[in-house]
Amino acid sequence: MREPGGWWRRKSTPAKVETYTRWSFHFFAVTEVAAVGVPLFGAMPGWLAALLLVMLVGHAGTCAVVASRALDWTRGSREQPVPMLWTLGTVTAVVAVAAVAITEHGPGGEDVETAAGGIFAVVLIFGAGVIALGVRDRRRVFALVGGFAAGAGVIAFPLGLPGAATLATMVAVLLGAGFLAFTSVFSVWLLNAVYELDEARETRARLAVAEERLRFGRDLHDVMGRNLAVIALKSELAVQLARRGREEAVDQMTEVQRIASETQREVRDVVRGYREADLGVELTGARGVLTAAGIDCEVTGDPGGLPAEVQSALGWVVREATTNVLRHGDARRCTVAVDREEDRVVLTVENDGALRSSGTGGSGLAGLRERLAAVAGTLEAGPTGEGAFRLVARVPVGAAGGVA
Repeated sequence: MREPGGWWRRKSTPAKVETYTRWSFHFFAVTEVAAVGVPLFGAMPGWLAALLLVMLVGHAGTCAVVASRALDWTRGSREQPVPMLWTLGTVTAVVAVAAVAITEHGPGGEDVETAAGGIFAVVLIFGAGVIALGVRDRRRVFALVGGFAAGAGVIAFPLGLPGAATLATMVAVLLGAGFLAFTSVFSVWLLNAVYELDEARETRARLAVAEERLRFGRDLHDVMGRNLAVIALKSELAVQLARRGREEAVDQMTEVQRIASETQREVRDVVRGYREADLGVELTGARGVLTAAGIDCEVTGDPGGLPAEVQSALGWVVREATTNVLRHGDARRCTVAVDREEDRVVLTVENDGALRSSGTGGSGLAGLRERLAAVAGTLEAGPTGEGAFRLVARVPVGAAGGVA
């Protein structure tokens, strides 16, 4: 059974920011209706209030749809919603004209004028702010806000609104639409920046893996290249000597055999150095990498005195756990603890970011279980009840310091 709110914790940081941005603009639509739509029923006849409310709900719904499609376009999953932008502009103009017409030619009364005037200004402000989501050029955003402010005067003054009131409405629309348009542009910039930072973090992790592969390749090349060249030359010399019936061919082949055996030993040393990991070094490296990534990392416990095979296995656990925190999680804090018990050592890595993957049986963790099984160790990994992710490795150690 999934815990409440698990869907939110399983999201990555960019996905959370995108979800928050989308629902913020949907909430703007609700705010628009609640702010100026509900008070209509106490200010004018019921049929007229219902008509204006329907028009206002239609405008707010159009704003929500345009905001969603504009954000899709920003993320590259949809073409620019130009027809919807024009539709929103048209709906905004229709509702604004209807509100001004009711103010000047509808039922008299100060309440009616105030309610209809509020609708007039609000639909222009929200219309301009939402349309700004679908515009990428800043100059066009400025022209959009200025055009809506000027349009407020063009609509209001010919329909009988006094000059002073018209000017005040234009200023209010200019300021409100400008603020909401700035909010839209900033939201898009922030969303793109968060996605770019997440891609940069994943790229850094891939580069670290590639660098390690290059190092391993260089080591193998240094060992194998020289020795294989010598083997090839001595083998060729032995062939020539054998064809001539010279006894030195045996000596050359004996030397080839010696060099081949030495090469095997050197390759094993290189692979062993790559596969083995010093636990103390890995703990220090993990703390440095996580701190550089903006994650508060705390390391406790003393890894000294453990057998080499135990340190190697636990060192790989630290490597894999650090990689998971960087690539698959959304952590702000991580703790690594090495605890000694009577007959075993326990390594615990816990972070406050739930893994993006839904399971804990990935190839990385499977490889860790195989390494720990070689030293009779066990591995447990999974989310905790507090929205964190915990990885626990246990390896038995004998009283004399060896593997039990």
